[in-house]
Amino acid sequence: MRIIRNATTLGLIAGLGLAGAVAQAAADPIPTRQAIMSSVGAAAGLGGGMMKGEIAYAPAAGKAAIATMRAASLSFGNFFPAGSDKGNSDAAAKVWSDAAGFAAQLAKFTAATASAAEASGKSGPADLDAFKEAFGPVLGTCKSCHETYRKQK
Repeated sequence: MRIIRNATTLGLIAGLGLAGAVAQAAADPIPTRQAIMSSVGAAAGLGGGMMKGEIAYAPAAGKAAIATMRAASLSFGNFFPAGSDKGNSDAAAKVWSDAAGFAAQLAKFTAATASAAEASGKSGPADLDAFKEAFGPVLGTCKSCHETYRKQK
């Protein structure tokens, strides 16, 4: 029961974070991007933890992780306008110099989250194997995008 409450809380926090981030976007898109990526990181941590067996799998938690990724995929690309390559950002310059490639990566992310959301149904993937099948490709798109479009630390 605690995992379900925590998953619901994660979903609510992520949703509120995205709503708050959108309000900031008009002035500076960088904090908005960072807020969205924070929610993605939390969802990836939850999902990855369940996939590794570090966190007990619960369908509601799986649904929350997928829903958070889906929301991010539908909004994230809107916060990279020209000129937002300056400032405190982990986005690599290639986001702007290879805008078509970046857009293609975002399209892969959006497609993967759409498939995961559809597979999760109303209550979330029924078991861990179903969750892994739905969520694994989402994480794969994150990794491939970060390899090219995120500053390497």
